[in-house]
Amino acid sequence: MIPLPGLKALPSLLMLAALCMGGAAHAAEVIEVRIGAAHFPPYTVRPEQGADTGLLPQLAEALNQLQAGYRFVLVPTSIPRRFGDFQQGRTDMAIFENPQWGWQQIPHSAVDMGLEDAEVFVARRQPGRDQPYFDELAGKRLALFSGYHYAFADFNADPNYLKKAYQANLTYSHDSNLSMVQHGRVDIALVTRSYLSDYLKRNPAKATELLASQRVDQVYHHYALLRPGAPISAEAFAQLMQRLRERGTLAALFDPYRITVQAPRP
Repeated sequence: MIPLPGLKALPSLLMLAALCMGGAAHAAEVIEVRIGAAHFPPYTVRPEQGADTGLLPQLAEALNQLQAGYRFVLVPTSIPRRFGDFQQGRTDMAIFENPQWGWQQIPHSAVDMGLEDAEVFVARRQPGRDQPYFDELAGKRLALFSGYHYAFADFNADPNYLKKAYQANLTYSHDSNLSMVQHGRVDIALVTRSYLSDYLKRNPAKATELLASQRVDQVYHHYALLRPGAPISAEAFAQLMQRLRERGTLAALFDPYRITVQAPRP
């Protein structure tokens, strides 16, 4: 027979059981929030092997370190597939988005992240070519990122339309688009200001070969979009972003990429 514990031991055993149950309950209270991670450099960079890199994983990590009630995890998706994943509940949030980018008919709540980027035109630098070169796009060959919504095209991301109207070459690589510019295969590539800043840091010699426009195609005012029934409310996520802003975490993450950190719009 296994001897029963003495009466003096019972309080200790009960306390140990309570601590174990309390720890399990605490672990169960952590709420998982799934963020769609589509290849969108420098926000999300999908390497051929290994985990995603870029600003989105860094932001998720900062949110996880800030508090213990939510655990933000990344769910791989793609630019075209992200809408379906969001509607089907595979993801709870889409971050670094804008409601104009194909979300108009999809129910969601929007949180202004207080972050601004911009899309700029880039051409090969050569004698006599200056800023007026970017004034007119007609007759110029463009390199665009497939699935992106551009203001000059009235946010129409249909590939056939872009190819017919703008002689567009569509790829899934900003590096490829800039390479096509440098080799004369296209006249202009559109890239985010943040990406161009990062690209020139990685390739400083290219700064003398490329001419960036002062003209901006669009300003990216970034939002987080939450699906109906998401495990975190728009108000709660806005509060977390505000705490990161007040601590200087957002500035530390985004300033090096020329992404402006500002107060959310009222």
